[in-house]
Amino acid sequence: MASTTPSTSTTPTSSSSSSGGNGRSRFVIGIVGKPSAGKSSFLNAITDASAKTGAFPFTTIAPNHGVAYYRLPCPCARFGLQAQCRPRYGSCQNGTRHVPVEILDVAGLVPGASAGLGLGNQFLDDLRTADALVHVVDVSGTTDAAGKATVGYDPVNDIDWLTSEVHAWVFNNLTKNWGGLVRRHTMLKASPIETLHKQLSGYGCPQSMVAKAFDACPKTLRDKPLETWDQETDVKDFVSVFLKTRFPTVVALNKIDLPDADTNIEKLDRKYGQSQELVLCSALAESFLRKLAKQGFIRYTEDSDDVVTHDDEATLKPMDEKTAARLEKVRDLVLFRYGTTGVHQVLARAVEVLGLVPVFPVKNIHNFTTGAAKAVFRDCLLVPPHTRVRAFASMVHPELDRNYQYAETVGGRMMGEADEITLDNNIISIKTSET
Repeated sequence: MASTTPSTSTTPTSSSSSSGGNGRSRFVIGIVGKPSAGKSSFLNAITDASAKTGAFPFTTIAPNHGVAYYRLPCPCARFGLQAQCRPRYGSCQNGTRHVPVEILDVAGLVPGASAGLGLGNQFLDDLRTADALVHVVDVSGTTDAAGKATVGYDPVNDIDWLTSEVHAWVFNNLTKNWGGLVRRHTMLKASPIETLHKQLSGYGCPQSMVAKAFDACPKTLRDKPLETWDQETDVKDFVSVFLKTRFPTVVALNKIDLPDADTNIEKLDRKYGQSQELVLCSALAESFLRKLAKQGFIRYTEDSDDVVTHDDEATLKPMDEKTAARLEKVRDLVLFRYGTTGVHQVLARAVEVLGLVPVFPVKNIHNFTTGAAKAVFRDCLLVPPHTRVRAFASMVHPELDRNYQYAETVGGRMMGEADEITLDNNIISIKTSET
């Protein structure tokens, strides 16, 4: 049988592959934010875990890229095999899997980025490679639109600002030759989805994604011939829906431990409600706790309020008065109030808005090993929703697709190549004609 080691050379980074999951096993989360919103602190906090969780499956990491780790239940715990679980990438700690996810630092977010101001062109080019966005917002209102220190700034402006910049970018590109687009659409007797996709394919989206956005539009717009669309109303409405599909965004409300944060959080919740993914966090608190843990002053369970000090465990180093006071402040203003710094919850929501499904390819479906190694569940791939078994085979390795015979899941249950992979059948052994 062919190797089931996931291929790293055939997994594109852009979202241009089809929504059925063909060729996709690598996803990029773009981190955006104005200067001084805490984006750098957030990036440091979210990617710092790479030091202890090991290798990552990406062929190269560009200077503005990093690796964070998405946590999920590992099936080793279900089968009592935690001691034998040794992932090829990331790690498994007491039945919690840490799966590597590529993080992109999207630079150049300034007013007028859609018109090329600042690093606008780089900003927009970076966006094309991101599958989802995390928008880091200073919820304390202590930095203005330009990132300068102030008091009483409304963070609602920052959320609306990013939306308007990206909307203007897509809208301007879509309408700059609208007359020619409409003439070609009419001449070719194309469907609205085909015509729109031709103009939007440069944003790294398959036709199925454009179709999904089109189907989410009001029926009045869908029933209206494309050649009669008004640019200032109909096209703008479509672009708004398209952006939610192409760039699902989680807003990380950072600096929750500063004054005025509570007031602004309530304001944002009233304005956006369930229409916007809002997650509370304190990136500096997370970085501070990790630093103390690395230096041996505390034992910190990430994504929790569990902090153990020298007072609780004599093997830990005692802190000086200044450090102890700062730790107590973090406990009072962040951990006791919110139960966590929120940093890992931001990453989790970014992965979840994409609907990604974790899949564990194994060679032996009975003991969950791969090759001659006795280790179990060596690999875990995050795949798009509705990925089918045969498409998954090509993600793991092209040879598996080329020599595919059949697949089976736990209990030796056979799977059809058109079966969708879900959390109920995500441990898969793919059999090929090779021996």
